[in-house]
Amino acid sequence: MIVRRFFDPKLAQTSYLLGCGRKGVAVVIDPNRDVEQYIRAAELDGLAITHVTETHIHADFVSGSRALAKRTGAQLHLSDEGGPDWSYAFAKQDGASLVRDGDRITVGNIILQVVHTPGHTPEHISFLVTDSAAADEPIAMATGDFVFVGDVGRPDLLEKAAGGKGTMEPAARTLSQSLDRFRTLPDWLQIWPGHGAGSACGKGLSSVPHSTVGYERRFNWALSVTDEAEFVRMVLAGQPEPPRYFAEMKRINREGPPLTLAPPPRHLEAKELAGLLQRGEIVIDTRPAAVFATRHVPGTLNIPLNKSFSTWVGSLVPYDRDLHLIVDETAGASAASASLDLAMIGLDRVAGWFGVDALAVASESAGQSTIPQMACSALVGSLGRREVTLLDVRGAAEWEAGHIEGSMNIALGDLPRRIAEVPRDRPLIVQCQSGGRSSIAASVLRQLGIEDVTNLVGGIVAWHEEKREVIVQAGQESAAWGS
Repeated sequence: MIVRRFFDPKLAQTSYLLGCGRKGVAVVIDPNRDVEQYIRAAELDGLAITHVTETHIHADFVSGSRALAKRTGAQLHLSDEGGPDWSYAFAKQDGASLVRDGDRITVGNIILQVVHTPGHTPEHISFLVTDSAAADEPIAMATGDFVFVGDVGRPDLLEKAAGGKGTMEPAARTLSQSLDRFRTLPDWLQIWPGHGAGSACGKGLSSVPHSTVGYERRFNWALSVTDEAEFVRMVLAGQPEPPRYFAEMKRINREGPPLTLAPPPRHLEAKELAGLLQRGEIVIDTRPAAVFATRHVPGTLNIPLNKSFSTWVGSLVPYDRDLHLIVDETAGASAASASLDLAMIGLDRVAGWFGVDALAVASESAGQSTIPQMACSALVGSLGRREVTLLDVRGAAEWEAGHIEGSMNIALGDLPRRIAEVPRDRPLIVQCQSGGRSSIAASVLRQLGIEDVTNLVGGIVAWHEEKREVIVQAGQESAAWGS
C-alpha cells in the first residue's frame, strides 16, 4: 500500500491518498479544493484515482471531494449517517455512493471499513484501513475530525457556527459514546487525523502528524475521562470562538462545492484604487502590520498575508461582495497565492489586485494614514487615570483565563457585528496576545468609523514582561538598600 499525506499548514488540514501499487488504483480521503495536487501525486506513483471520499461535511474549508471525483471520473463515497438534516444535497445528481457503518470500500487490495463516529457532527464517519495484500487486520484508522493527536473534535460547532440551538451537550454525549467504541480498538492501530495544531476544530491539537490508539488512550485527555457528565463539561469548556466563515462552509459543502476554481485575479491599474475606496469597495492591504501602521491609504483593511490570512478574511469580510487586494510582490508576496488561499474557504470573488505602487497614487487624492503604537509602559498611567478604553480582541476563553484589569473584551471576529458596543468617549487602545490580532482590529475599527485607535505593542505578553521587569527592578533596589 502506498500512503501519501498532504498537509495544508494554513488550514492545518490533512488529506490522504492511499494507493494499491499492485492494481494501480487509489482513493483520496478528505481532499481540499486544490485537487491538482492529488492528481499529480497519483501520476508520479503510477496510480489512477478511482475512489474519493470524506469523513464529514467540513466546516473549515471547501471540500474538494466533488471536484476531484468529477475531474478523475472516480466513484464518490459520502456518509449516509446523521439523518436528513445532515445529508449531502448533491449526492444523487453526482451519482455518489452513500455509505453507512460497517460498509466497505474496496480499492484494489485496500479495504476501507466505514465506522460511524458521531459527536463532532452527526454524519461523521471514520475509516479502518486494511492492506489486504499484507494483513487481514487494519493498519490504521483515518479519523477525520473525530480523534486528533492529543484531542478530539469539538462538539459545539453545530451550535456556535451553524446555528443548531441546543445541540452542544447532546453532541458531546454522543462524542463520549463514540470514544467508548474507540477504546475497544487495538493499541497498535495507527491514527491518521484530519487536522493538526492550528486548527479551530479542536482546542489542544498536537503538531505530531499521527499516533496510535494505545498512545492516545494513555495521553489524550479525552480518552482518560470515562464519566460522561465530566467529559461533557470538559470538552465544552474553553472552546475558542469558531471563525465566522464556518457556517458558510457548512452550507457550501452540504449543498455542493464548486467544481472549478476561479481564474487568478487580474492586475489592476494603480489609478483605480482611489475610485474603489470612494465607492466603498472592499480593499484588503496584505502587507505586514508594522508596514501598514507606518503608512496606508484610509479605507483599506489590513490583513497580513501569513498563515492566518484566510481565517481572518473569512471572519471579517462578507461572501457576497467583490474583494480587492494590495500585494507587495516585490517583497515576495503573491497575488495568485493569496487568491488560492481565499478560494480554499470559498471566497472566489477576488476581482483584482494592486501592487504597492497604487498606494502612492491613491494617496494623492485619498491622503495617508497611520496607526499609532503604544508601549505597555505608557499604558499603565493612562489606564489607571481612566483616560483610555482598553479593548482586548482575544477570544472569550483567553480573556477569562487572564486579562489586563480594566479591559473590555470583544473577539476580533465579532467586531463588525458588535461595533456599537465599542465606547467612543475616549481614545481606544487595542490589545491581543502578542499584537497580531490587535493590528488587524485597529484597521477594522478605523474602517468602521472609529478614528482614535492605537495598537498596544506586544499585547498581554509584553504587558506581563513589563510587570516582571518592574518587580525585578524593585527587588534589586530593595537589596541595594538592605546592603
